[in-house]
Amino acid sequence: MNQISDQSLIDNCLAGRREAFGQLVERYQNRLFHSLVHLLGSTEDAQDAAQDAFVQAFEKLGSFRGQSQFYSWLFRIAFNTAVTHKRKTRRMSVSLEARKDATGVEPSDANPSTEPSYALGVSDRQRLVQQALSELSDEFRTALVLKEMDGMSYEEIAELVEVPVGTVRSRIHRARIELRDKLSILLKSEVL
Repeated sequence: MNQISDQSLIDNCLAGRREAFGQLVERYQNRLFHSLVHLLGSTEDAQDAAQDAFVQAFEKLGSFRGQSQFYSWLFRIAFNTAVTHKRKTRRMSVSLEARKDATGVEPSDANPSTEPSYALGVSDRQRLVQQALSELSDEFRTALVLKEMDGMSYEEIAELVEVPVGTVRSRIHRARIELRDKLSILLKSEVL
C-alpha cells in the first residue's frame, strides 16, 4: 500500500480538499492522544487537548513550513494546548475550593478516574507508574514521555520543547532516576 506523504496531504488540504486533513487526523490521532494521556494524566483532558490541537493545526496549516515533520509541528501545538489546559485546571481547582467554602457543599468531580470502578479497570502497576509519572516535574515528565512512550529522538524532543539536545538528555536521565526512586517508594508502600 502506497501511503500518501504528509506534505502531499497538506498541499491537498491547502488546495481546498479538506478530506486530506481528515487523513492526517486519522494518521496521528492515536499517537497524539496516547502521548497527551501520559502528559496530562487524564484521558478526558487528553481528548480535549488533542481535539483543540487538531482544530488549531487545521486553522494554522498555511503556516506549516515543512522545516520539521508534521507530527512534530502538531505535537508542539498540542503541547502548548496541554500547558494552557493545565493552567486553567489549576485555576478551576482554586475556584472549586472557593465554591466549597462559600456553599459548604463538596463539589462533585465529573472525572471518571475518581470513580472506584475506574480503579478496578486499571492494573496496579499501571496506576503506580502513572502516579509516579505525575509526581515528576513537567519538564522531566514531558521529556521522558516523548522519548519512552512516543519514541521520539533526542533531537525531535529538543525541537519540540525548544531546549538544547544536552538539556533533553539530562532531563531524561534525571527523570528516569526520579521515576525509579518514586516507584520504589510506591511499591514498598503498596506491600505494607
